[in-house]
Amino acid sequence: MRASVVREYGEPERLRLEEVPDPVPGEGQLLVRVAAAGVQFVETQVRAGAMAGTPLAPGSLPWTPGREVAGEVVAVGAGVDRALLGSRVAGQTPQAGGYAELALLDTAAAHPVPAALGAAEAVSLLGTGRTAVALGELAGIGPDDVVLVESAAGAVGALLLQLARAAGAARVIGLARGERKLALAREFGADTVVDYGAPGWSAALRDAGVSVVFDGVGGSVGREAFELLGPGGRFVTFGFSSGAGTKLGEGEAAGRGVEVLSYWGPPVGPRGPETQLRQTREALTAAASGRLRPFVGAAFPLADAGAAHRAIERRETVGKTVLLP
Repeated sequence: MRASVVREYGEPERLRLEEVPDPVPGEGQLLVRVAAAGVQFVETQVRAGAMAGTPLAPGSLPWTPGREVAGEVVAVGAGVDRALLGSRVAGQTPQAGGYAELALLDTAAAHPVPAALGAAEAVSLLGTGRTAVALGELAGIGPDDVVLVESAAGAVGALLLQLARAAGAARVIGLARGERKLALAREFGADTVVDYGAPGWSAALRDAGVSVVFDGVGGSVGREAFELLGPGGRFVTFGFSSGAGTKLGEGEAAGRGVEVLSYWGPPVGPRGPETQLRQTREALTAAASGRLRPFVGAAFPLADAGAAHRAIERRETVGKTVLLP
């Protein structure tokens, strides 16, 4: 099969298409012919070598990125019902390997793809859909909340806009950069949009009564968004597209009466696999019924995985980026 392989950390061009052996499903596993693979921001950081020494880094090179795949089951391992052959599934791979024509999934992690969804749409709702559902549950949005969503034109951000509206928030504000992304934030449910590239952008929101911030940018943008919150506010962090997390002083949040919550830490971070599967299933079901609109912003051929990484790093993408083998 063909796969996009990293043999040395560095620029996006380090991702190269190679012929590699087909994977063989082990006990309890499915072999999937990949129709779409998701590309995650964190994978660009791993490829660049920025995650060395962390649990996210591969144990060794060569490495084929990709944790999110959707496609057709073409073989099964021992102990797996052969009736699954030919079925459409989506799920997260046990150890990367998704940027390829074939990939392995543990049966327990494979979700049936509803007939109403294409492979790319299903992939866009795996990690991002689960994340958005988890963040919505964590924030506990109610009818009195004014919700600010950073990276509102991103894959998670677009889902959070919709979930905030569905939860009955009094007002939903989308934070993005540039007219194209602001227009998309409006399209996905923002009542108000603000360009964080404009000088003094946060001044326009000082009296907005923001009570919930979903922080996916970090850095100075996350810092300014945090300062919009007052007593009872919730600052929910889930990403750092700026390249750095939001820095808060010790005791600063408590002094303002703000609760800081994180996708990466308690109570969301250590959630078990059953909770993760439920949240993913909820996202897929909501999309199939039309209650949640997945957002596939760009699709690249497998051979152009490096170009997909470069586009993400340059912030040229919107929504979910996928590879099509």
